[in-house]
Amino acid sequence: MIFTKTELDGAYLVDLERREDSRGFFARTFCVREFEEQGLESEFVQCSISLNRQRGTVRGLHYQLPPACEAKLVRCTAGAVHDVIVDLRPDSPTYLHHIAVELTARNRRALYVPEMFAHGFQVLEDETEVFYHIGAFYAPEQSTGIRYNDPKLGIHWPLPVTAISVKDRSWPLFS
Repeated sequence: MIFTKTELDGAYLVDLERREDSRGFFARTFCVREFEEQGLESEFVQCSISLNRQRGTVRGLHYQLPPACEAKLVRCTAGAVHDVIVDLRPDSPTYLHHIAVELTARNRRALYVPEMFAHGFQVLEDETEVFYHIGAFYAPEQSTGIRYNDPKLGIHWPLPVTAISVKDRSWPLFS
């Protein structure tokens, strides 16, 4: 795997190191040893999948509070997403900063999301599927979010929002 640091400390793009031949290619998508060498969470306790039927759908921005903070490894396995993470660590020099990356089934790129980062995405193609490795068990009482369109965050979503849950539309604003 190829780990590329982002401008948000602790967040990485994870690209495949492909071994190609006439049949196609083979690549490792996760290795405990390689994640530990980067200082990243290497114990994932849950895997989840999200199917998103309609282009323009927004999910997020979600995170879990202590003591149930969760790191995530997010990969798009069908279609494409505009993936966004926001640093919510108050002591971080990039507090409330965000990055956006395009994760697609074609680029096979993953995004490592550290604990105390909000995560969300917008679907760029119909019938898009997102696969998550998650470092903590889901804890509904610790689960929360921030509004996807909070002016203080200044996140640009590339498409008009076509579908979003009531919950995601109703998260509080920072501003």
